[in-house]
Amino acid sequence: MKYRKLGKSGLSVSEMALGNWITHGAQVDDRTAQACVNAALDAGITTFDTADVYSETRAETVLGTSLKGIRRDSIELCTKVFHPTGSGPNDRGLSRKHIMEGCDASLRRLQTDYIDVYYAHRFDSDVSLEETFIAFSDLVRQGKVLYIGVSEWTAEQIKRGAALARELHVPFAASQPQYSMLWRVIEGEVIPACEREGIGQVVWSPMAQGILSGKYAPGEPVPEGSRASAEAGAPFFDRLAGQWLNNEVLQAVGRIRPLAEESGLTMPQLALAWVLQNPQVSSAIIGASRPEQVQENVKAAGVRLDAEVMRQIDLILSGIAEFDPSKTG
Repeated sequence: MKYRKLGKSGLSVSEMALGNWITHGAQVDDRTAQACVNAALDAGITTFDTADVYSETRAETVLGTSLKGIRRDSIELCTKVFHPTGSGPNDRGLSRKHIMEGCDASLRRLQTDYIDVYYAHRFDSDVSLEETFIAFSDLVRQGKVLYIGVSEWTAEQIKRGAALARELHVPFAASQPQYSMLWRVIEGEVIPACEREGIGQVVWSPMAQGILSGKYAPGEPVPEGSRASAEAGAPFFDRLAGQWLNNEVLQAVGRIRPLAEESGLTMPQLALAWVLQNPQVSSAIIGASRPEQVQENVKAAGVRLDAEVMRQIDLILSGIAEFDPSKTG
């Protein structure tokens, strides 16, 4: 495993982070979740990503249990706040009340005293940014949070947040956007804005919801048990994957396979290596339903792709990859 600084902060993160959206507490049993966490640790992954809303809070609980006994200062534990975690009027959003109570609840479920990176999971247009960042500032002062991040914020929202973070002396270090060969909407505005502010990218879905794994064939049924299958049981995930499940995209992905083979990589490894070529990407989040997937995917760490391979990928996906910055979030 290789390690990178999170933006211009002093925090080092592993080039790959283990995430547990739709896996822990849902698709896989607790024993398998533990095996995946162990495989990540064995491979040198130190960064673990979750959110209070994943699997209706169960994902945090499973991750906390799986990491029990691991030396706390040897890992970076990251979670998020915004989406509903209950039915009450204050059980969602970025109000001071929800942030403070949400953080304490996440700490209990994760069985830890502090969170390394605490993300605003989405932007909250119903709450003043000042209220949100003052709450984050207080959590930092209390030692419950070390760094602040945001997920799926626009460049303008990030710029406004960074200005407040400087005023309040809050370490705003991370942006967590969707990013892959197929979804490149952050390249035009978000990445330049973050680079100016010293904020690193911790990207999710680098395999485009599994489409870039090469497991989906044009004109063929979705494989049983795959993440895009109906039985996967995560409507938001299924909707994301569904946008790519058409013959034009799948045929283009098929033309990328020879490039992976020539590079000595599997399709998932190529997809991961591709996002890590961007110097503004600090870490790529991988998910796993089996420990073997972790063991294979981590082989993309430290890989440098030939410039011609990068050029060929751009040519193959020309007119297919999405670049529109207005689709951020």
